[in-house]
Amino acid sequence: MGDMANSSIEFHPKPQQREAPHAGGFGCTLAELRALMELRGAEALQKIQEAYGDVSGLCRRLKTSPTEGLADNANDLEKRRQIYGQNFIPPKQPKTFLQLVWEALQDVTLIILEVAAIVSLGLSFYAPPGEESEACGNVSGGAEDEGEAEAGWIEGAAILLSVICVVLVTAFNDWSKEKQFRGLQSRIEQEQKFTVIRNGQLLQVPVAALVVGDIAQVKYGDLLPADGVLIQGNDLKIDESSLTGESDHVRKSADKDPMLLSGTHVMEGSGRMVVTAVGVNSQTGIIFTLLGAGGEEEEKKDKKGKQQDGAMDSSQTRAKKQDGAVAMEMQPLKSAEGGEMEEREKKKANVPKKEKSVLQGKLTKLAVQIGKAGLVMSAITVIILVLYFVIETFVVEGRVWLAECTPVYVQYFVKFFIIGVTVLVVAVPEGLPLAVTISLAYSVKKMMKDNNLVRHLDACETMGNATAICSDKTGTLTTNRMTVVQSYLGDTHYKEIPSPSALTPKILDLLVHAISINSAYTTKILPPEKEGALPRQVGNKTECALLGFVLDLKRDFQPVREQIPEDKLYKVYTFNSVRKSMSTVICMPDGGFRLFSKGASEILLKKCTNILNSNGELRGFRPRDRDDMVKKIIEPMACDGLRTICIAYRDFPSSQEPDWDDENEVVGDLTCIAVVGIEDPVRPEVPEAIRKCQRAGITVRMVTGDNINTARAIAAKCGIIQPGEDFLCLEGKEFNRRIRNEKGEIEQERLDKVWPKLRVLARSSPTDKHTLVKGIIDSTTGEQRQVVAVTGDGTNDGPALKKADVGFAMGIAGTDVAKEASDIILTDDNFTSIVKAVMWGRNVYDSISKFLQFQLTVNVVAVIVAFTGACITQDSPLKAVQMLWVNLIMDTFASLALATEPPTESLLLRKPYGRDKPLISRTMMKNILGHAVYQLTIIFTLLFVGELLFDIDSGRNAPLHSPPSEHYTIIFNTFVMMQLFNEINARKIHGERNVFDGIFSNPIFCTIVLGTFGIQIVIVQFGGKPFSCSPLSTEQWLWCLFVGVGELVWGQVIATIPTSQLKCLKEAGHGPGKDEMTDEELAEGEEEIDHAERELRRGQILWFRGLNRIQTQMFTMLIHISVPPSLLLHAAPSALSSPYKSPLNSHQAL
Repeated sequence: MGDMANSSIEFHPKPQQREAPHAGGFGCTLAELRALMELRGAEALQKIQEAYGDVSGLCRRLKTSPTEGLADNANDLEKRRQIYGQNFIPPKQPKTFLQLVWEALQDVTLIILEVAAIVSLGLSFYAPPGEESEACGNVSGGAEDEGEAEAGWIEGAAILLSVICVVLVTAFNDWSKEKQFRGLQSRIEQEQKFTVIRNGQLLQVPVAALVVGDIAQVKYGDLLPADGVLIQGNDLKIDESSLTGESDHVRKSADKDPMLLSGTHVMEGSGRMVVTAVGVNSQTGIIFTLLGAGGEEEEKKDKKGKQQDGAMDSSQTRAKKQDGAVAMEMQPLKSAEGGEMEEREKKKANVPKKEKSVLQGKLTKLAVQIGKAGLVMSAITVIILVLYFVIETFVVEGRVWLAECTPVYVQYFVKFFIIGVTVLVVAVPEGLPLAVTISLAYSVKKMMKDNNLVRHLDACETMGNATAICSDKTGTLTTNRMTVVQSYLGDTHYKEIPSPSALTPKILDLLVHAISINSAYTTKILPPEKEGALPRQVGNKTECALLGFVLDLKRDFQPVREQIPEDKLYKVYTFNSVRKSMSTVICMPDGGFRLFSKGASEILLKKCTNILNSNGELRGFRPRDRDDMVKKIIEPMACDGLRTICIAYRDFPSSQEPDWDDENEVVGDLTCIAVVGIEDPVRPEVPEAIRKCQRAGITVRMVTGDNINTARAIAAKCGIIQPGEDFLCLEGKEFNRRIRNEKGEIEQERLDKVWPKLRVLARSSPTDKHTLVKGIIDSTTGEQRQVVAVTGDGTNDGPALKKADVGFAMGIAGTDVAKEASDIILTDDNFTSIVKAVMWGRNVYDSISKFLQFQLTVNVVAVIVAFTGACITQDSPLKAVQMLWVNLIMDTFASLALATEPPTESLLLRKPYGRDKPLISRTMMKNILGHAVYQLTIIFTLLFVGELLFDIDSGRNAPLHSPPSEHYTIIFNTFVMMQLFNEINARKIHGERNVFDGIFSNPIFCTIVLGTFGIQIVIVQFGGKPFSCSPLSTEQWLWCLFVGVGELVWGQVIATIPTSQLKCLKEAGHGPGKDEMTDEELAEGEEEIDHAERELRRGQILWFRGLNRIQTQMFTMLIHISVPPSLLLHAAPSALSSPYKSPLNSHQAL
């Protein structure tokens, strides 16, 4: 095995050289197979016939058997990997640490700070001639002791040091994220399995273990992991749009077009293929190799790629729209969207999906507004300081600008500039993106334990806003362990399994054959793993129920299958969502044909003209008989919550073979053998989970392909519909009739009349599901706009999953296509896990709000203190380095502390926030302003009369290089203490009184508060000149602490004031208003961001992005210390969908 690790490196660069010596072992070279896979259709067939005779000839050359597969011999598999390569596409080279450092240095604010610090440093080393210093004004007089003038360099050096610190941490954080991302990628790749035949046995092997020559089983819903040639196929249709851009499904068959390509989706049917190209030699691999070339031009490539993707997607979308029922994007709603609809679908269709969510949209907008205010404040601060200095020095004191004094004056201007930058740095809530990232990453890690595998980070918080869930029935609300409990055989309705002796041998024999042959041969019932357990159901669960029925009738399906193996089947019409049935044709010994069919009872019974009576003889089956049967047999079964399946057959004489492509003609004139009722019990925990959803203000709707009576019975058992409620249960046909106009177009107004009351949509097609989801999302009726979650497992659910705000795919029963389209994968297929996702989502939203409440209080106070202090005393009471400590570090620590609060059940007792709810509620605004008033009162009291209260020297109006004063140290220390205690207040945002509730359940919070306190003691007592701190006495420390604890008491006072009385308070951080939304067609969460992003793009606030980067990641090392490294595992927004996209930090969005 040691060679395997190296082979992946060895074989990629020079496959051609490796080929020659080994090609003799096999009858095909790598180059031949690569050339073969470039061909399509008739051309490919011709090439196979010329070179190998047929597909069996190709298998012989590759030393494999079409039925038995490879021998599963380790040496043989290794040899194949050496010659033809591994099924692994090498990822692009990650950026080096130095590259990341260089990128971090590009930030605007960092550059401003660097320049200011360097100028400050340079000037501090310049000493003007001593005798003239008097002429230059009060520069360094006063409390100057030996060596103080030389210490002028410390401030500049401290700022530079903090910049270096920020850059290294940012780079380290980016580097670790990249590493986590790659780890996640490889984990996902290991989890993906594919079915192959080796030694005649069906095996599930990891996709990376596939080799050329493997015989692979392909089935409905698979994402093909390698290129291959079809050996035998049943009604196989492939969606090749990911490679060709053509959305029409391509029919594949061994005699017309046998070429199957990696990265394409199986939309219908099943079959077997021989693998002919893997990894970098497969069609997808070749494309990725081309993309990977020229990594250094990655940025340009990204931009170009986006444009090209866009162009391709729009053509795809147009094609999709003409594709009828099973197309990936359904007919758009009738509205005035036009091109914008295309644009939006285009964005949606892109693989990385929704990059930003509702919350991020609100945050971007809020941050832009705060940033603008900060920029104005900092500009005014600098202007006032400069004007005051100039007027004071040159007008009031009447000095003349002397050449030798220039450096001294410039030093003053640099100091003012640094104060201005400090105000700006404090104004912007740069801890926000980090809080979002930490909160999401923490939640994602914890959600894994709750069986939610999150593929797109933002889905996590969007789920907290969900107002509607459209759920599948089978497997999600039910156990997906199906059993036949009732049957109608030979004119008798059996309420339990009949004894075999009660049935005519002819009926029993026909039934056993019809079930055994007309179901996927991959579906089996295996003996239980443990004694006393239930037999294991493998494959399609409905077919498992029927096979179980055969076993209950004391017969076995395996001998029948051995007698008629899969490759002897003459024709198969596989199940799909349009047919709602499956049929198989076999050859009879007399040269005739027999067709077996099974499917939804009301659909198949319409095609039956005969039925078997109790003696096993045919008797006519007229429409009137059918109506009787529906009333007396099918409806009672459905009302018991059973799914009814009809089993039928038809014989064709040998004299004339029908036209097998005319499916309606072939599957008609059938003879009904039996109708069975299949029970799929409701999961015991589902009714309680649905009750929780309803209590949390979330409407649950069931969308199913089942009969309406079955669906209604199950919905009642689950609690989706309650007796006495005003609700609608519709079938797909009736639903379409109500929402379409005379021309057959969907109208939003009509839909708005239907969806609010709709609880069950039965016999629905994928198009109906997509239409419903899109209609609810686009609807503007009601108080707030809806946020919709959808669950799905089938390939046909792809469009609805993609369209939904949050798509849940089933991890066990789900197809690859459904997983690819989803945001979250439910690893246990259980509805209760969705409720957990809602809880985590709401927790994320609340964590962000808690942090916002804390951060904005700090910002408001710090900006006002720096601004007024600078204007009145020509110096900020909080020095630049102190501000950086408060701002960069405390906010980062606080974001970690507040973002890791665990969720509680009480989160499910409130209504969802919805799309339009502002981030900062009036209660939060009351808290922010209330605490700001307390803090400002204390700080200004200390600033202007502090020296009298503590009997110390005043720190106001100190000369340029004077030593740190106790006065300003007390102000700084009190400020930090107040923030620490306010952090405890910030744990509650809905006006709760007990702010300590559950504080010990969050060890991270406790550690951070105590840790910050410890560091503060060190800074004050030993920080000295770099931190502008002078050591304080015990008494002074106790006063600082006393004022800090006052925050908690003041918090109780604020909580007493009823918010409803404060009409003057405005909420902030809205989504876009109605007027803006009409421009954007009121559709996606993305539009909410675009509005703010456009403002960003205008370049009005260039520095803003810079700020985010600097402070966002400041000291994120803490995360790696206090939380396991895997916490940030999912920090790449679309980790699963796009393995080859460099993982940008999720906070860069802001």
